[in-house]
Amino acid sequence: MIRVEDVAKSFVLHNQGSAVIPVMHGASLTASAGECVALVGASGAGKSTLMRMIYGNYTTQAGQIMVGDVDVASAPPRDVLALRRETLGYVSQFLRVVPRVPTIDVVSEPLRAVGVDAEQADARARDLLMMLNIPERLWSLSPTTFSGGEQQRVNIARGFAYDYPAMLLDEPTASLDATNRAVVLQLIERAKARGAAIIGIFHDEAARAQVCDREVDVSLFTPERAA
Repeated sequence: MIRVEDVAKSFVLHNQGSAVIPVMHGASLTASAGECVALVGASGAGKSTLMRMIYGNYTTQAGQIMVGDVDVASAPPRDVLALRRETLGYVSQFLRVVPRVPTIDVVSEPLRAVGVDAEQADARARDLLMMLNIPERLWSLSPTTFSGGEQQRVNIARGFAYDYPAMLLDEPTASLDATNRAVVLQLIERAKARGAAIIGIFHDEAARAQVCDREVDVSLFTPERAA
């Protein structure tokens, strides 16, 4: 479902004489339906960079990134947006929403975007918010007013509202208490059981051991940097 083949990435530092910093070379991996693949490696190895390239937030200098039949590395923006709406979900570490939009609308939005009727979308949102222990009194409020942990759980609820065929998870259990951590791991296991292909970053070793089928060391794709 996800195939990364011989991908390269460099950053250009325009405020430092347009210096070119190579950060990744020859990156290759796959994630099949029903499989969770963990990206591992030391801090700075490029795990988040690779995740953002798969999602289309970062461009690539070489290689292919196939999600289904779409090459994210070369697809036009409208195709990438359609892919994100219908196929590829991304649970980042930070909640980014339009201010003043109620929490229940934030969570149900991915379902509405693919044509699910409002009543069914809201029902799914309510189920997830209850699972993740967000009090009902908060559902009509904007999550921008919530604590960091509550915002993270809203972000997770939104990411799992729609049954994406492929998912990217960036530290989904970070900073969660044991109860909500268990709920998130259950959501990941359910996504795998329905056939989702998942690539994730898990610094929580126990969580990684529970839900991930194998690991890919991203440091293997980091080019040597000149001193």
